[in-house]
Amino acid sequence: MVRGRFAPSPSGRMHLGNLFCALLSWLSVKSQGGEWILRIEDLDTDRCRPDYARQVEEDLRWLGLAWDEGGSTGGPDAPYFQSQRTALYEAALERLRGMGRVYPCFCTRAQLHAASAPHREDGLTVYPGTCRGLTPEEIARREASGRRGALRLRVPEETVTFTDGHLGELTEYLPTDCGDFLLRRSDGLFAYQLAVVVDDAAMGITEVVRGADLLSSTPRQLLLYELLGWEAPEFFHFPLLLSPDGRRLSKRDGDLGLAALRERYTPEEIVGKLAYLAGLNPGGGPRTPEALARGFDWDAVPRQDIRLPEGLF
Repeated sequence: MVRGRFAPSPSGRMHLGNLFCALLSWLSVKSQGGEWILRIEDLDTDRCRPDYARQVEEDLRWLGLAWDEGGSTGGPDAPYFQSQRTALYEAALERLRGMGRVYPCFCTRAQLHAASAPHREDGLTVYPGTCRGLTPEEIARREASGRRGALRLRVPEETVTFTDGHLGELTEYLPTDCGDFLLRRSDGLFAYQLAVVVDDAAMGITEVVRGADLLSSTPRQLLLYELLGWEAPEFFHFPLLLSPDGRRLSKRDGDLGLAALRERYTPEEIVGKLAYLAGLNPGGGPRTPEALARGFDWDAVPRQDIRLPEGLF
């Protein structure tokens, strides 16, 4: 059975980009008769709040996007809050450490963003391997001075090629396109790349639908699946929603947040407008998720970023 998931971070009220992700993920899974899991990615407890997590659930119910397990509802793979799953991440980290794949990194943020660091075409910084060759004595001296290192994965000299379910075939050479990436931050917080792989594998997720801004995470995660001996899901990346002036949407765009939208539109109107942007509802009129699922087709969804038309919302 197809198992998909929606995994929001409860650091604020959901905006149109979050809703677009939730809708496409729900439609893709339900069009195949599958199960949709709600996982709350609240590892960063300084930014994430329980009241926002509760609001996510209430908003999804209001929109008609019912989940089969997860969130506060629970289920066989509980807990569904990442802040309660750290023992699983620690176990995976220890397995990688036992393979000799993990090393400490003492670089500061300023050093990581130095001009000498290589950059990808999309602007992301590739870690140059500064701490990769530290000796045990050098590591001990840094730790003795009170510096706590982050933990990075030592990537192999390999090329990863995968076929995205929506964007097609993509290839990355790990050392230069990816670099040694974080598994745990210096403050002890587990990194997204490790946590999401552990959770998706443990929950039997077979399909991941997410924005194209996370496309660069896929080779990293596929490497972790391979190293840990787990079967990877199929990935579908969709284009990002942009404001009419071309900016990426964020939770700071209050007028495009669900709190404001709920005051102006019905659930069916919001779903219909989002489906219009996805190429699934040409007229843009009110629709229910159930009606859209019956005719869902990834081929209708654009592959380039989508600017919101003036006056749509």
